[in-house]
Amino acid sequence: AFFIKKGDTIFTERPLVSAQFLWNSLYKYRACDYCLRALETAEENARRLSGNPALILPHAELCGVRPEMHQACPQCQVMYCSSECRQAAADQYHRVLCLGPSQEDPDHPINKLKDAWRSMHYPPETSSIMLMARMVAVVKQAKDKAHWQKLFSRFCSRTANEEEEIAHKLLGEQFRGQLTLLHSLFSTALYDDHLNRWFLPEGFRSLFALVGTNGQGIGTSSLSQWVHGCDALELPAQQREHLDSFIDQLYKDIEKETGDFLNCEGSGLYLLQSSCNHSCTPNAEASFPENNFLLHLCALSDINPGEEICISYLDCCQRDRSRHSRHKILRENYLFACACVKCESQRDELDVTSEDEEEEEGGEGETEGDEMEEEMTDV
Repeated sequence: AFFIKKGDTIFTERPLVSAQFLWNSLYKYRACDYCLRALETAEENARRLSGNPALILPHAELCGVRPEMHQACPQCQVMYCSSECRQAAADQYHRVLCLGPSQEDPDHPINKLKDAWRSMHYPPETSSIMLMARMVAVVKQAKDKAHWQKLFSRFCSRTANEEEEIAHKLLGEQFRGQLTLLHSLFSTALYDDHLNRWFLPEGFRSLFALVGTNGQGIGTSSLSQWVHGCDALELPAQQREHLDSFIDQLYKDIEKETGDFLNCEGSGLYLLQSSCNHSCTPNAEASFPENNFLLHLCALSDINPGEEICISYLDCCQRDRSRHSRHKILRENYLFACACVKCESQRDELDVTSEDEEEEEGGEGETEGDEMEEEMTDV
């Protein structure tokens, strides 16, 4: 047992599988098809997001993107940030999922599956059918298929009723009847004898629920990496002020042009991270400081030997709501009642919903699936 100091990296972890969200990719958030590293330079990214094609970023050398290293799959042309990522994807799953010259063919079974998913799951996105497709492809390509199936089976499993609830929450009220359609398209595109139980209606629902409850949001951005680099520069006071106001203005322009969607976004399945329990006062959080899918779990406070490491399945705003509101979100999305220190200390609170939430419920309600995942972590 050892003492962990606030700010320490507790562990880093690569996902078993990950995938960029489909709308995010369609909207030209260009990311490595394997590790989700942003492929636009910080300047290209800032120009697109701010709608200003003439924008010049100072200190451009702080951008870590290396376009000369990028490589496309020779068959289907999907892009990777390096030859290593292209090779890793081919070795793990891409040989099964490569569409070759049919990459743009709307009638290809995999494109039909993607299209159906996009028509049911709008931004803000919290999951992707392609995460499930990659799970299937990994097992199909693996020499030791049992090993991979065992790894995937280590993610928390649910009862049939709970799976049904999670699947419906992920799809949202208007699409809850569409699971059968997705199942049929998924089977047509990917069926495999070794995995026949994943293709039974109940097996498909289990897979769906597994991705819904264990998928960890991933966010990468060459612009925010450039901003972190700028923040770390040692500059004379006047230059620092000038740079800070340039960055502030840039973010205002981006907000006006693009709104909140700044990052390449996707999700992944992380074995270690998914075994961390929830607390409304977490002592650790996940982030992606390397601008790719490598998850860093960092301590938010000092952690003593023997103390449990907990993350939060709620974002900052949700954590500030009343105990009743927090329990409602956790019950609907993760199907458990929280008994963390904060919840226990607020046990005697009246069962009231936070005012801001009552307004939402009176209006159009929370966006379906918004809380379905751990907080989408900015980089």
